Formats: sequence, structure tokens, C-alpha cells
Amino acid sequence: MTRIGFVGLGNMGLPMALNLRKAGFAVRGHDLVAAARERAEAAGLETVEELDRAVADAEMVITMLPAGPQVREVYLADGGVLDNAPRGAVLIDCSTIDVETARAVHAAARARGLAMLDAPVSGGVAGAEAASLTFMVGGEAEVFARAEPVLRKMGKAVIHAGAAGTGQAAKICNNMMLGIQMISVCEAFLLAEKLGLAADKLFEISSRSSGQCWSLTSYCPVPGPVPAAPSNRDYRPGFTAAMMLKDLRLAQETAAAVGAATPLGAEACQLYALFAAAGKEGLDFSAIIKMIAGRL
Repeated sequence: MTRIGFVGLGNMGLPMALNLRKAGFAVRGHDLVAAARERAEAAGLETVEELDRAVADAEMVITMLPAGPQVREVYLADGGVLDNAPRGAVLIDCSTIDVETARAVHAAARARGLAMLDAPVSGGVAGAEAASLTFMVGGEAEVFARAEPVLRKMGKAVIHAGAAGTGQAAKICNNMMLGIQMISVCEAFLLAEKLGLAADKLFEISSRSSGQCWSLTSYCPVPGPVPAAPSNRDYRPGFTAAMMLKDLRLAQETAAAVGAATPLGAEACQLYALFAAAGKEGLDFSAIIKMIAGRL
């Protein structure tokens, strides 16, 4: 039975860890926040208060953390993962972070003789709960081959993107597209409303035409056409506007670092920053339709 240390038991990490336990792995969880450990224990997951105990005998260590600084701290600090993971363990960071941090941690792990992958996910909390996430994985092919069977217990798609950091690159590019597309879908529905075109008719037409995209057909920002979308539950997330803003900012920082032009990405980032500044960061990111409509 593969022993897995899972670090980060928040809204995404906990259901991912529970799916691994359900699949028959021996999972030991850790989170700095006592309340998170308590929720995990209540759900039947073994937890420990100390990071070293979570990873000391693990064959695989999986982390799901808020941002780059936390990833650096957990892996690189004294007493962190690199100090305590046994030689031969596979380390997998599923956080969404900057490419520079992903590559720095990977290099530090490799220097210790440890195998490392960056494997951010798409699918949100619902995907984590349903084990239907998409994993975008960066790292050596042979390490990916070892990790893939485990990742498939948490996701429907596990894709090797390339060398270290390319998993994060894929996630940043993907979510920049998503943020831009959501705003375009919101604008189209609001224009249709002004023109007297019913939302259900625009959905019926565009979902079968060249305007089709995931933000329309799976996550429609107007109530009605997609019953499972957050728009039908008062825009409860889902994927929060704060998380979308974080990812769009990562995209802009990365674009600036490599000299890439992303004018629509920059505009989407500004719009989500305004939405968050209005106190709406806890709503689903599709709720930005309210701001565009002037209905905050």
C-alpha cells in the first residue's frame, strides 16, 4: 500500500486526500490550521500536527497550498519537506504558483536526490470532490510515469506538459483564457438583453456555433441555461473571483518576465481587481457579470 503524505487540507486539498484514501492509499494529512485538521479527522482522514511526521516515511508527498511563498516555505525551510522526505520519494506540488518558484523548488529537490513534479489542477472544488480534476504536470517523464496512477485517482485527465515548470505554465495560460472568455460571455449576454434576445435563445444558438466555450456551455453566468452553474445558486463558488484574480496576476507577472504581449489578459486582470475591490472576491468568478451590468 503506497504511503502518501498530503500537505494542505483546505477546500481543494481535503477532497483530493479523501479520494486517495478511498482508492486504498495510506494517507496521512497535515495542515498548519487546526480547524482544517479537525475537518479532515471528522471526514475520516488521519492527520498529524507536525509536517515532518506527515512526510518522514512517505513514498509520495502531495502539496496543495495557497501560493508561491507557502510552497517555498513548506519545501525549502528548515524542517520542511526536503529535509524530511525519504530518498526515493516522489514530491508533487498541486498548488497554482509562479513558474520561477516551481522551477526553483524542483531544482532544490533534485539536488537532494528527490524526484519532483509541478502538477496544478483545473476543475475547482466540484472537480476535487468528484475526482474529475485535470492535472497539468511538469517534470521528468520517468517521474510522471510513477505518479500518474496516483494522480488518476483524483482526476479524469492527467497530462504531461513537459519539463519542470510547464505544468504551471499550462495552468497560467489556461486560466488567463478562462478569465477572458468569461468576461466575453458576460458581455454577450448583457448585449443580447439590451437587444431583446432571450438568454436561453442566445445560449441555444451560441452553444452550437462559433461562440461556444466552456464559460458558456458549462459555467453560463446567467441563471437558467446550465442548471449546475453557480449563477443558479446566487454565485456561490465554484471558483472564487479572488482565485481568478490570483491566477490572472500570475499570468501578467509571467508575461512581463518573458516579454509576452497579453493585452486582453491585462484587461481581464484589471476588471477582476475592480470586482474584488468592491468586496465581491468571495463570489464565484462568473458573478463579474453583475459588475459589468452595473448591478453590484
